[in-house]
Amino acid sequence: MKKVIKGVIFVLEDNIDTDQIIPAEYLTLVPSKPDEYEKLGSYALAGLPDRYGKFVVPGQTTTAYKIIVAGENFGCGSSREHAPIALGACGVEAVIAQSYARIFFRNCTATGELYPWESAERLCNQFETGQEVSIDFEHNQLINHSLGKTFDLKPLGDVEPVIDAGGIFAYARNTGMIPSR
Repeated sequence: MKKVIKGVIFVLEDNIDTDQIIPAEYLTLVPSKPDEYEKLGSYALAGLPDRYGKFVVPGQTTTAYKIIVAGENFGCGSSREHAPIALGACGVEAVIAQSYARIFFRNCTATGELYPWESAERLCNQFETGQEVSIDFEHNQLINHSLGKTFDLKPLGDVEPVIDAGGIFAYARNTGMIPSR
């Protein structure tokens, strides 16, 4: 079965930190409680400067953007797991960045919330928010349908099956590393 994520993108620049992804005032929300998980998603990227526009429309809990394209050092800042969880809770399925803060990349994998793809080249200067794209997992490519161009992505490698399973604990249970509940 060919795995593809298709959707509209939201474009960001370099050094998007965890305070911009989910401001500290919302860290009291407990993602393991379904209503608070949903509410956490409504605040995803609430800390961005106004020039980016609204990622989640006020009063909504989900976003129109399934994919984020960003520059270097995405997810820098604190080690909060709430950052990838908030993005996943609002409907983001993947982030494509030039590079990641290591802890954010690890938290994406551990929580299983979204796929952290790395681009082979700088894309945030070539793409615009609202363009229609697809991520082709089999060929490690990002297709920008609005531009009619294809871009190479670095392979996800060993993190892909962990995210597919829903995170590190689900993966460990599925593979027999730890007993099922």
